[in-house]
Amino acid sequence: MLSYYIQKLAWASDVIPDIPADARWAQNGAPVAGGHGKGSATNQLCHPGGLFLDDDQTVVIADFGNHRIIQWKMGDTNGQVVGGGNGQGNRLDQLYQPTDVLIDKETDSLIICDRNNRRVVRWSRRSGTVQGEILINNIWCYGLAMDDQRYLYISDTDKDEVRRYQIGDKNGTLVAGGNRRGAGLNQLNFPTYLFVDQQQTVYVSDNNNHRVMKWNKDAKEGIVVAGGQGQENALTQLSYPQGLFVDTLGTIYVAESGNDRVMRWPKGAKQGTVIVGGNGYGEGANQFKSPVGLSFDQHGNLYVVDNDNYRVQRFSIE
Repeated sequence: MLSYYIQKLAWASDVIPDIPADARWAQNGAPVAGGHGKGSATNQLCHPGGLFLDDDQTVVIADFGNHRIIQWKMGDTNGQVVGGGNGQGNRLDQLYQPTDVLIDKETDSLIICDRNNRRVVRWSRRSGTVQGEILINNIWCYGLAMDDQRYLYISDTDKDEVRRYQIGDKNGTLVAGGNRRGAGLNQLNFPTYLFVDQQQTVYVSDNNNHRVMKWNKDAKEGIVVAGGQGQENALTQLSYPQGLFVDTLGTIYVAESGNDRVMRWPKGAKQGTVIVGGNGYGEGANQFKSPVGLSFDQHGNLYVVDNDNYRVQRFSIE
């Protein structure tokens, strides 16, 4: 029986699953978005990136190659464009290769990493909204997270750092990296996706260092909590980690784009286990082609953005 840990968060469903340490998932995924080849129709995706689950009913996806945010209600055969979708560009009604998205429940709005416009934008979810507003400019953003105090966290792949912002603040506070590109414990190398817990602990997929880093609040350096043993496919290693999720036990789940698998690393573990994928680069229901975004619903079902298969796969908890 899956138990739950209640926490009120602006960035996620009200209930985050307390996933049992011995949980298992079906090895074959089922598409909940895309899966109809590469394209721009509303039943297709093009190199999707980050995703956000809204109350287990809707998947919101940064559709990178289509310069749009698209949401898919569970069971629907087509998605709905809710941001961008007006071609590549830098007008306020356009996006340019967005990589991540989250929902700010307080304002009922989307916050989007509009990566190649070098900006973070907010887009109201209220019907009739046709353009966004710029929150932060001149930033090579990649991943986004929001804590329960509505602080916004953004990874910057140019400065190799993560900053925390109050909404409306343009400068932010450094919370990880920021000491030039490198592999030291106080450095990052192309940080991508993020996860932030209730203690404002920041977890970062340190992509080009093939590791996941944990930065405690106000820390001057991070702790390697997954990988960091070079870029290969041993259980002690990662290859280009991307999407991240940390459960109430402190277990880390990471989408590993270079090894086409999702791994679970228990708190303090020196190696992980493969929970889905790891069956080669392919189109099968038990395979991935560069998995990126990752999340769980309140029941513990796993959702993975399968980038080069142009789909989002759901793996049911058993």
